[in-house]
Amino acid sequence: MEDLSYYEILNVSQSADKTTIKKAYREMAKKYHPDKNAGDAEAEHKFKLCNEAHQCLSDDKQRSIYDRYGKEGLQGVGGGSRRSSGGFDDLGSMFEEMFNGFGGGSSRRRQNPADMEKYQLDMNVDMYLSFNEAAFGCEKEIEFSYKDSCKKCKGTGAKDAKLSTCKQCNGQGQVYIKQGFMTFSQTCPACNGSGSAPTASCESCKGNGYTQEKEKVTIKVPAGIDSENRLRVSGKGNIGKRGTRGDLYVTFTVTPDKHFVRNGNDVYIEIPVFFTQAITGENLTIPSLTGELELNLDIGTKDKQHFTFRGEGIADVHGHGKGDLIAQVNLTYPKKLNSEQKELLKKLQDSFGVESTPHEGVLDSAIEKMKGWFK
Repeated sequence: MEDLSYYEILNVSQSADKTTIKKAYREMAKKYHPDKNAGDAEAEHKFKLCNEAHQCLSDDKQRSIYDRYGKEGLQGVGGGSRRSSGGFDDLGSMFEEMFNGFGGGSSRRRQNPADMEKYQLDMNVDMYLSFNEAAFGCEKEIEFSYKDSCKKCKGTGAKDAKLSTCKQCNGQGQVYIKQGFMTFSQTCPACNGSGSAPTASCESCKGNGYTQEKEKVTIKVPAGIDSENRLRVSGKGNIGKRGTRGDLYVTFTVTPDKHFVRNGNDVYIEIPVFFTQAITGENLTIPSLTGELELNLDIGTKDKQHFTFRGEGIADVHGHGKGDLIAQVNLTYPKKLNSEQKELLKKLQDSFGVESTPHEGVLDSAIEKMKGWFK
């Protein structure tokens, strides 16, 4: 998977838009998330690659560079260490990082292996909410697993925290790839740029550098939360080598309701209406999020006609008012008629006179016009 392009990692085409890329990333991240694959080093590695691919392809600038120069072109750009202001100095800096392996030189300082983290301190968990829990808010207890830096190996993954020079990069932290007459450098995949590797694996953490711990926390879900919204729980993420703890991010998915359909802060509900009720303009009692409402149909209400109840929708999660409730009429008709019903409908139709046959005048003129085409 590491040899695949970023597009292949996320299983999207090179022309995919940001929405498609985001959706593909979420599916892959859920599949390979370490919390669902505890102890699976391969899944964790794939999870990191998915994050790396998403970080690049979701950024227009990084994606443009990647499409032209590949991963080598992103050296020093993807990490945000240099931000272009559009000048020639920035362009020179970009090429310096792209070709810093040319001639064997490098201007980048390698970080001390003892300070480098093996994982991100911030972490994410998914939470599923029912429609009403999201609409009105609730309190939910969530149990999750987080990483805690191994105390015995000081987070290095090495027995007694003893590290030796990485054999793949000879301690440089970078490996060099030749393409034609040019040489590109990239972070060593074996040591992740530290230049050091464990002499022997730590028995306590099995060489991972961390242990998995479980914790429970109760969070207050605000009213109006929606799918893809995130809530930050400060200081409940992974714990690093120096005891620093990251944040926990909760990403929500709201399950659909049987009757109410949400669109932003607006809520739609379909109201079955018999054709005679629509003709006479009856008053109906319909459900809302807070109780019952009176729906006054117009005389001759049309199929799919909307009736809007202002402020009867979902509260905005940021406190900017409430959406509307939109009742959509779904006209229904009888599937069978007995002789008495047919007679009654015939009398009703006749009572309207010419008004009951609006098609005749329109269709007669169309038929006469059509006949003229064939003379």
